Amino acid sequence: MPSALIQRPEPAAPAAPAAVPRRRTRVLALAEVRWASAALVLFLIALPLQLTGAPVWAWGPLYAAAYVTGGWEPAWAGLAALREKTLDVDLLMIVAAIGAASIGQVMDGALLIVIFATSGALEALATARTQDAVRGLLDLAPTTATRLCDDGSEETVATAELAVGDTILVRPGERVGADGRVLAGASEVDQATITGEPLPMAKEAGDEVFAGTLNGTGALRVKVERDASESVIARIVAMVEEASETKAPTQLFIEKVEQRYSLGMVVATLAVFLIPLGFGADLTSSLLRAMTFMIVASPCAVVLATMPPLLSAMANAGRHGVLVKSAVVMERLGQVDAVALDKTGTLTEGTPRVTDIRPLAGSGLDEEALLALAAAAEHPSEHPLARAVVDAARTRGLSIPDMQDFTSAPGIGVTATVQSHTITVGAPARLLGDADDAASARAAVEAAELEESGRTAVLVQRDGRPIGLLGIADRLRPDAAATIATLATLTGSAPMMLTGDNPRAATRLADQVGITDVRAGLLPQEKVAAVQEQEKAGRKVLVIGDGVNDAPALAAAHTGIAMGRAGSDLALETADAVIVRDELATVPTVISLSRAARRLVVQNLVIAAVFISGLVIWDLAGHLPLPLGVLGHEGSTVIVGLNGLRLLRDGAWNRAAASAREER
Repeated sequence: MPSALIQRPEPAAPAAPAAVPRRRTRVLALAEVRWASAALVLFLIALPLQLTGAPVWAWGPLYAAAYVTGGWEPAWAGLAALREKTLDVDLLMIVAAIGAASIGQVMDGALLIVIFATSGALEALATARTQDAVRGLLDLAPTTATRLCDDGSEETVATAELAVGDTILVRPGERVGADGRVLAGASEVDQATITGEPLPMAKEAGDEVFAGTLNGTGALRVKVERDASESVIARIVAMVEEASETKAPTQLFIEKVEQRYSLGMVVATLAVFLIPLGFGADLTSSLLRAMTFMIVASPCAVVLATMPPLLSAMANAGRHGVLVKSAVVMERLGQVDAVALDKTGTLTEGTPRVTDIRPLAGSGLDEEALLALAAAAEHPSEHPLARAVVDAARTRGLSIPDMQDFTSAPGIGVTATVQSHTITVGAPARLLGDADDAASARAAVEAAELEESGRTAVLVQRDGRPIGLLGIADRLRPDAAATIATLATLTGSAPMMLTGDNPRAATRLADQVGITDVRAGLLPQEKVAAVQEQEKAGRKVLVIGDGVNDAPALAAAHTGIAMGRAGSDLALETADAVIVRDELATVPTVISLSRAARRLVVQNLVIAAVFISGLVIWDLAGHLPLPLGVLGHEGSTVIVGLNGLRLLRDGAWNRAAASAREER
């Protein structure tokens, strides 16, 4: 530990950014997107030509090209599934599209092709973006480190070459190159990416540090204790990848009966074609009846029965600040029956703020004078606590005095000359030391009270004598308590808190919002274990978080929601939904909206089933004219589509919010 204050470096060399560097796959780099886009463009060109009465040679080849560009991939996948003795809806759609074209309904078939190609492209894009974020996480850990040799010399080596037992030097502003333990030096390390703690942690000899965390203003000598492949940051990557690969996706309702429907339709179509032939019917009429059957029995209305309510709910949620990444996620949200929340940045705003200003008796200062002196000394510092002090002074409109001779000591505090006095601001335990005078005793008591209440205590000294203390804490979101109460009612179980912060601070905040199940001091893998414990008990867990350390839990959960404003790239990509405006109260509303969408899905499936059954019975029992069959088929599609679009209106969001409040 340094015995004297160290001159602070010039602020011209800012610390490396904490955000994960972005490595985003370009949209058009994906083959699925290119083929789907081509099919959509061709369809949009052909459709108006057909509707305006252009000759067949003008729009026919365009439709044919749309069939090929949009249909070859699902057709190939369907054939591959067929070789595995399974039959999926993708292949059924291709067969239905070709069947529609064979009896002159070219536009119907092309529309089916475009819908399925677009769906596949969106799925491929979501997968690629998640993989981008996982790869980008590795950039948090530096590629090189400064290794100290036995003879005292330094050498720059790749972090992958570091071995257990090596000693590395971590300079101010650098990222730690490996998991290890501090041998010498003192500094404050921002390890929010690993533990989620809102404030940098003081580190000195004997303390553990993690690869990828950001060093403050002091130099550290660190003994490597884990290989690069075993570091906490590497294990986070591995856990996200494993959870993403092994978590079985919740399928849409219609997909749960995909095999039976597909096989049944194929068998029925063949029967409609072959049985009349066996009784002497001519080939043309049998083929026409079979193709009419395939058209009216095709699952267009069933597909649209499912998708419009979910997509409309997604669009409505997006307008109100919640980005839901897919229709499957929208369906999942309504199924959750347990909620786990991170603390920092989720239940709190994630930004430290001054909550207490306590001048000591005999200092001759009031709250504003004490805050102004502290802000003057802290003004040049980039430490989060310093920014909180300066922001508090500015918020109160105080005039911050000029200062000179600024110095900083990592883990201790800052010193500056203000109004001809030496002002020191820092950690009470370090600044008070063994002092036993009355002022120091009073300061120690005040500091203990602040820390007992969950604040970070900051001592202010003038010419070496304590004159007051500041309490700094992360501020609770104003809607947190009401949201917790609503979530508890909606899911039927009390939410739990999963945080890397210390148990005392976590318990204090949990008491404020009404959470009784508090699990604090957790590393990322321990958060995953807590989620998996709930999942094994039969719960469908919703995890809400914002940091890299939350990403594995977000991936492992039934559904994950990330806070978007300050959320890490990995959390945003891993999560199934993102709260763009950081309004926690939107979570119960979007759950209620999902449940409304699921009710509409059931309504639409009933409507679609009635139409399909009626048309099929007509075709089998009598003679259903093809134009009437197409009209009935398209009519049912339009009806279920319009019914699903009801959730686009703002009134649907307002009703969902009111329903969530009524539940509470």
